[in-house]
Amino acid sequence: MKIAIYSQYFKGKPSDSFDELIDVLCKNNVDIYIESSFYEHVNSDIKGMTSIQTFSELNKTFDLLISIGGDGTILRAITYVRDFSIPIVGINTGRLGFLATIQTDDIKDAIEHILNGNYKTSDRTLLSVTTNPENETLLETNFALNEIAVSRKNTTSMITVETHLNDEYLTSYWADGLITSTPTGSTGYSLSCGGPVITPEATSFVLTPIAPHNLNARPLVIPDDTTIQLKVDGREDQYLMSLDSRIVTLSNATIVTIKKADFKIKMVELLTESFIDTLRKKMLWGEDKRN
Repeated sequence: MKIAIYSQYFKGKPSDSFDELIDVLCKNNVDIYIESSFYEHVNSDIKGMTSIQTFSELNKTFDLLISIGGDGTILRAITYVRDFSIPIVGINTGRLGFLATIQTDDIKDAIEHILNGNYKTSDRTLLSVTTNPENETLLETNFALNEIAVSRKNTTSMITVETHLNDEYLTSYWADGLITSTPTGSTGYSLSCGGPVITPEATSFVLTPIAPHNLNARPLVIPDDTTIQLKVDGREDQYLMSLDSRIVTLSNATIVTIKKADFKIKMVELLTESFIDTLRKKMLWGEDKRN
């Protein structure tokens, strides 16, 4: 089995989870590949292991990618996985963790279950974006797992986001920005702006305005085969567009077109896990004393 490991280095961050993962994988005689930037910061004992190699790109020969960190780390990991259909395992060393669901005290048992094939996968829809005029930054990674958001830049003034759905005019949002979210991203930025929670298997997207000045503006759930077109105007000549954690600057003349991507990401789940269970635990639903 050929397994890639991705994480982000933070000074002072404990490496116990990483060390335990390497120990489990070595005992199971798998081929281990560590992302090259992160590899520079691992301890010398691991660097001395002949069974460990590095990668800067992935391909379809990999069986799994294991992400160590929070959900943000997984969002960065998908830029390596792309459309290769490599299942992603998330070990949660972050905070909330809707995607990274394996806890640090369960690493050994969880990884051994996965190596033995005792797991299921959840297919996650992505968004893709194109711009007119074309933006070079987006030519390689024009997709997002959680959301694509447009927002104001270098100003405290609102922007206007003229929005069309399948070429039909919807409205012009007067707001700090507008989020287009997948079901996976519905528990992220969109949720913090008042958007609904959507189950991962739903065939929907949600448009969520950021601090709208239109008092009747509300999040809107739409079919995921909808083509969304945005045009931004404001006092500044430029605005920001974020694709998960990646940000580009666009001019007000730019037309943004958002669609469902033509591939999906496979998230690994243990057989005992479910989105409903994760949602209940992470959102503290049921903590009411009356329950």
